[in-house]
Amino acid sequence: MTIDRRGLLKGTALAAATPALGAAIRPARAQGAALKIGVLTDMSSLYTDLSGAGSVLGTRMATEDFLAANPGLNIEIVSADHQNKPDVGSNIARQWFDRDGVDVIIDVPNSAVALAVNQITREKNKVFLDSGAASTDLTGPQCSPNLVHWTYDTYMLANGTAGAMVAAGGDSWFFITADYAFGHALERDTGAFVTKAGGKVLGQVRTPFPGTTDFSAFLVQAQASRAKVIGLANAGGDTINCIKQAAEFGITKRGQKLAGLLVFITDVHALGLATAQGLNLTESFYWDLNDSTRAFAAKFHPRNRGVRPTMVHAGCYAATLHYLKAVTALGAAQAKANGAGVVAKMKEMPTDDPLFGKGSIRADGRKIHPAYLFEVKSPAESKGPWDYYKLVREIPADKAFRPLADGNCPLVRG
Repeated sequence: MTIDRRGLLKGTALAAATPALGAAIRPARAQGAALKIGVLTDMSSLYTDLSGAGSVLGTRMATEDFLAANPGLNIEIVSADHQNKPDVGSNIARQWFDRDGVDVIIDVPNSAVALAVNQITREKNKVFLDSGAASTDLTGPQCSPNLVHWTYDTYMLANGTAGAMVAAGGDSWFFITADYAFGHALERDTGAFVTKAGGKVLGQVRTPFPGTTDFSAFLVQAQASRAKVIGLANAGGDTINCIKQAAEFGITKRGQKLAGLLVFITDVHALGLATAQGLNLTESFYWDLNDSTRAFAAKFHPRNRGVRPTMVHAGCYAATLHYLKAVTALGAAQAKANGAGVVAKMKEMPTDDPLFGKGSIRADGRKIHPAYLFEVKSPAESKGPWDYYKLVREIPADKAFRPLADGNCPLVRG
């Protein structure tokens, strides 16, 4: 596998790749021009632990596993850091497509960057497999015939966590929201679930993104609202800082509950069980969910500094695997020439992988699979490293995501 370390753009940080990620994948029987996969991710900021080098590794592992059973493709993987800036991400995407021969972009945590890359991918007729971004606009008004939104979205998160908390008595909410596309979508979708369940949204405060580390003033506003639930419409380092600072202020001891609306296992690890215990959260993957996920994690974490895979890493693996199946079905030359044709083939073929099981891809590009409501264990309940979750309930695939007819996707005919 070739990791491109040339300067993609002035001021663009390339992905930090370990030697394990640097070897070319060229099977003995490989023929034809290289199929080129670009992992566009966060290598240097608040989303790096939940995506970053782990997303590159998940993509590589999928490629290795596919070629072990289906040799013949010549595949290269490049990676870059979008720095959570839509202009940087857009410029990398254009250069990859126009100059570097990239056929598919994978991951892209940060919804603002993902929405920009989505437009460029459609314009260039390439493929975008989104694992890291959450905005439902990607399968709504901004849906594209060149996109598959694989892992999760803001509807799924709100459906799981908000529904459970309102049912448990948390019927008044105040949001602390990251002020960009992802935060706005998560606040919007969660608020809709709260009001539909008979609750009320008492207010919200928008926090600058990126770069905010001190959330004390925002937490004071949330506390003053007297809402039963403070909804954290943010992710990664922002969520970690909010939860830590709320604990320092003793907010939860005074009766208010925190709702981490997007919490990853890497966040729980950073917080520690003593701080994170009792949090409800929704994910579509957990490394200790079943034998297949445990087998994947056993191969993944020794190559990722001992860190277990997040659902974003799992999504990169599974999306890459299904993409390669579609490429093989079409033929590499045809796949390189027509990204929309590859996505159409991906939608036509049922999905089946060891991490998400059997599923499908809808007309709007939404990948369908179950979601899971988890509760974070107490230190006493945990039996070992990274044993952090207990399953509260499974949300069936047909209930986990927004109904197809409700998304206003132009690709969906009524």
